[in-house]
Amino acid sequence: MKKSAFFLLIMIVAGCGNPDIQPGMLDGDQIFDPSLNDPSQFLLSVNKPNPNASEAATPVLIMSHGYTATTFEWQEFKDWANINYPTDFFTSQILLGGHGSSYEEFKESSWEDWKVAITDEYETLVEAGYTRISFVGSSTSCALILELIEAGYFSNTLPPENIFFVDPIVLPSSKILSIVGLIGPMLGYIEADNTTEEDQYWYHFRPEKTLRELNKLLRIVRKDLQNGITLPEGTRLKVFKSLKDPTADPVSAVLLYKGIRTSGGELIEVEMIESDLHVYTRLNLRTDVSAKDQANQNSTFQEIATRLGQ
Repeated sequence: MKKSAFFLLIMIVAGCGNPDIQPGMLDGDQIFDPSLNDPSQFLLSVNKPNPNASEAATPVLIMSHGYTATTFEWQEFKDWANINYPTDFFTSQILLGGHGSSYEEFKESSWEDWKVAITDEYETLVEAGYTRISFVGSSTSCALILELIEAGYFSNTLPPENIFFVDPIVLPSSKILSIVGLIGPMLGYIEADNTTEEDQYWYHFRPEKTLRELNKLLRIVRKDLQNGITLPEGTRLKVFKSLKDPTADPVSAVLLYKGIRTSGGELIEVEMIESDLHVYTRLNLRTDVSAKDQANQNSTFQEIATRLGQ
């Protein structure tokens, strides 16, 4: 039996039946993303709903995480910014729809549900009077933001100043996602290779239904890129992509570079990062973090902060 077929068989068998959800997992009904209990510590719209003139003119960075993740994915940047740029810009950590609570709630969510948190925070901040809003997205959030751009979401509202993508997924590294629709009835879920600590912040079990939703989103984005995506007027986009990403195929960066142009028809910026991590800017809870990993994280954080001030 070929290795690929053997791997697929293992995944199908592993996914049958009901998931063995443990109390220490995000998948259960005991652990929740902290933003659900105290949104004021995460969402700028709740923390500063009525900005004064100076606050309204301060750059804002909306930070959105990837599929199966939570606000934890951008906590390191928030902590870093609070130390190094405490008054230069605001951050707002959103929790994608359907994420951050039980397996069952996540299972029933669609990719359209996931993006609602992005638009809700953006619209609330614009209505409150904030005038300099940017996005940073990791992994699947990048695809959600691209879909919003192509759908014309920013056509009749304040356009974002900057968009930063960290390890965006357009083409997955694992090809099993492309055949989820065919083998879906046999798959109940797929287990992630999380550590016990990571199980508190990422779903251990990935429901087959949400994998199909992710696949739908990526197919839409790939088609949009083939047809060409134009950024809103005045919006700048930079892509940071790990060279050896085990989750998002590095070819994703090529597809983005070829498929996106600024409103003036110019190429976007893409920087390939010497890393074998997915979402290389998140280092907490990882094992064997190298000096190079730390340098990559710091360099990217610094560039994002610098561009927000420009």
